Amino acid sequence: MNKQIRQTIFERFKAHTPNPTTELQYENPFELLIAVILSAQATDKGVNKATAKLYPVANTPEAIVALGEEGLKHYIKTIGLFNSKAANIIKTCELLIRDHQSKVPQERAALELLPGVGRKTANVILNTVFRLPTMAVDTHIYRVANRTKIAPGKNVLEVEKRLLRHIPKEFLLDAHHWLILHGRYTCTARSPRCGSCIIEDLCEFRDKNLD
Repeated sequence: MNKQIRQTIFERFKAHTPNPTTELQYENPFELLIAVILSAQATDKGVNKATAKLYPVANTPEAIVALGEEGLKHYIKTIGLFNSKAANIIKTCELLIRDHQSKVPQERAALELLPGVGRKTANVILNTVFRLPTMAVDTHIYRVANRTKIAPGKNVLEVEKRLLRHIPKEFLLDAHHWLILHGRYTCTARSPRCGSCIIEDLCEFRDKNLD
């Protein structure tokens, strides 16, 4: 895939969805951090249902620590891996209070030191909250990047680096959200909706489902 085709692809994404954003519901950086931690191996819809009950009760590091691990589990028990997530969230809140004045840090290294926060979660926060041109490669983005040949790679980090290198700079801030939405609703894993895809004529996937 060449530079001009990638340019056209992202021009179409922008025209179709001018202001893309995460489907996780949040009101401040801390709420998004907790939601992203909870979203690992869970749906955004499921996370939103849980946080809709949690955040009115506790939406600061201090309030969540006050709940305690068992108290937090009560609100997130419908989410997969809730036991380990509750433990990580409590530890993360304690570190935010101790080391960051209860604020979400803007540095990747500091974010990745928080329990339950890996490179992908850190990239989501850096991009969505702090508007830095990062690329959080989840299963949707990994699939879309490889299937379309926008930025094929053998692993998540390789795809991330190629996306950052190949996506035109003017689109980098929002590319993360466009690719996730495309993978979630159009370029789906089992039955991609190629017949209704806005970039079908530019995509290099060989086994297109045009029904």
